[in-house]
Amino acid sequence: MKEYKAPNKVVQKMTRAGAEVQNLTTGEAENISSRPDDSNISEQPVNTAGKVIDRLDKEHTRRSSKKAAKKSRKTSDRGMEAVNRPSSRLQFTKEERAAPKLQKSIRKSDMAADRLDTVRENIPKKKKLVRERTFDEALGKGKTRLRFKETEKPFGGKMRLNPLSRPMQEVGMKLHGKVYEVEKENAGVEGGHAAERLGEKAVGKGYRLVKGSIRHHKLKPYRAAARAEQSAIKANADFLYQKALRDNPQLAAYNPLSRFLQKQQIKRNYAKQIRDAGKNAQSVGGTVKSAAKKAKEAAENTVKFITRNWKGVLVLLALGLLILFFLGGLQSCSALFGGASSSVIATSYLSEDTDMLAAEADYSAMESELQYEVDNFESLHPGYDEYRYHLDGIYHDPHELAAYLSAKYTAYTESDVQRELEWILGLQYDLDIRETVEIRYRTETYTETWTDENGNKHTDTYTEEVPYEYTIVTVTLKNKGLSSIFKSKLTPEQKKLYDIYRQTLGNMPLLFGGGSVNNNPSTDLSGVRFVDGERPGNQAVVNIAKSQEGNVGGYPYWSWYGFNGRVEWCACFVSWVYNQAGYSDPRFAACTSQGRPWFQSRGQWGDRYYADIAPGDAIFFDWDGDGTADHVGIVIGTDGTTVYTVEGNSGDACKIRSYPVGSSVIDGYGLMNW
Repeated sequence: MKEYKAPNKVVQKMTRAGAEVQNLTTGEAENISSRPDDSNISEQPVNTAGKVIDRLDKEHTRRSSKKAAKKSRKTSDRGMEAVNRPSSRLQFTKEERAAPKLQKSIRKSDMAADRLDTVRENIPKKKKLVRERTFDEALGKGKTRLRFKETEKPFGGKMRLNPLSRPMQEVGMKLHGKVYEVEKENAGVEGGHAAERLGEKAVGKGYRLVKGSIRHHKLKPYRAAARAEQSAIKANADFLYQKALRDNPQLAAYNPLSRFLQKQQIKRNYAKQIRDAGKNAQSVGGTVKSAAKKAKEAAENTVKFITRNWKGVLVLLALGLLILFFLGGLQSCSALFGGASSSVIATSYLSEDTDMLAAEADYSAMESELQYEVDNFESLHPGYDEYRYHLDGIYHDPHELAAYLSAKYTAYTESDVQRELEWILGLQYDLDIRETVEIRYRTETYTETWTDENGNKHTDTYTEEVPYEYTIVTVTLKNKGLSSIFKSKLTPEQKKLYDIYRQTLGNMPLLFGGGSVNNNPSTDLSGVRFVDGERPGNQAVVNIAKSQEGNVGGYPYWSWYGFNGRVEWCACFVSWVYNQAGYSDPRFAACTSQGRPWFQSRGQWGDRYYADIAPGDAIFFDWDGDGTADHVGIVIGTDGTTVYTVEGNSGDACKIRSYPVGSSVIDGYGLMNW
């Protein structure tokens, strides 16, 4: 009979001696661990201190590696910011730094770049959580980790909407609608409602003012950075211009206006390169939520906010109603001056007086530089046989310039309009210098002595026409006037503001000197000479002007002035008459840009109501009432109610005309001194 045995049951246990395999059936046990026997433990070498040192070394290496990686990432972040932001620091070669003529501009460029770097450090920063893939050399494998990256906050920040704004608008519109239905039946309700609307406007304006002030303070570092960047661009452009002068010495021989325009062109090109570099370095990322999703989220946020803060909402509503009732008592006072004050503000210059005067002084200084170039052209450009000049006057109307700047910038400072002033100067004045070489002949006489066969000496005299080069330089300066430039550079809304400022003089007629407080054309007699308290006039001038009655076409007046063909010749006629009488001034071909400023700048101007006019004075007309002179003639005399004139180009002919004293078409009088 076969004998059956139970199967062996084997288990593993952890004992003090190590891991053992035990057979529960037979009771046998076998040690399967590699742990040394406790009896021989004293014989094993002890290296605990070495293990601790190895562990510390590994930990130190790991921390050092982590710190170096963090520093590398920070440096990389700053480097990426520098890449994304176009650099304003130029790199100079050793040769450029050693050049004496470039050292000053290089020093300015470096200082401006240092200042820009310092200012950019003050721009607010923000931390952005980013995911990056790194490789751990100690572990020998890659891993993904999250970290905070420090970046510059964008200019202007993110617009945050108030969740209560829309619900409160809805409530306000419903309340106003209910009041509108019954206000016509009760004068008290109508007055209270008007006061309420005024109060709402006042509270809203105050809120916007406070919010704007906070925003203005927050954006201060960005404004400082923008100014520093402009200074750096200006300094770099100056270096590039000086380098161009060094590399091209012939540029220094140009006139100041040409050099000035060249420098501005270099500056614009450099600024354009900086802008293009910034555009190329920028990247566009992120996604845009749909309008429906945004509206849904805004509505949910509004409901949650009202639910959590319903007590605060009620308190704010009660406080707003209390303020509106309080302002109701001020309704009668506000109605008296509200409309008038808003009208005055809308027609007034909004810039500070000091900034407007500084901008005007800057433009006048640029005109003075141009005037110096014209006045000293022969000494600045010697070597020509003949100099010919066709020059318009250099002048402008300060209020015309202020009206344009106010219409375009609303409120401006001196630094805001520097580039604009340079641009205006280049458009108003056109300076043209042309050289002409003519082949002329001069008679040269020489003698020849000879001896005949008898030994007698004879002398013969010969003359010969010898050609030579005769160099002529013609300098032409055109003053195009400001009004024709400005109106083509403004938008329709800006043109309306410009016309208002021209009519009201910004409610500051005396800002630039002269003028009158009632906004009428100024009467300035500071340069007028009186004889026994009267102005005698000049009958000879009148007789010359009257003798030209009937001339058609304007010849010889415009040809005498220097034009090659017919032009609007009324001003040429007046100038011709004065010249025929022996007076070289005034000489003008344009009424607004030349004639009227000539008299006004010398204190010889009377408005349309000036009574002490004399024979021979110039009379200017403004046909369309836009504040500019369209026509000019010569005064024959006045009988107290009518003024009589001789005018050229009156229907393309010289005619004797008459106008009521103080007529609206009379712009003013140029008062002559004889």
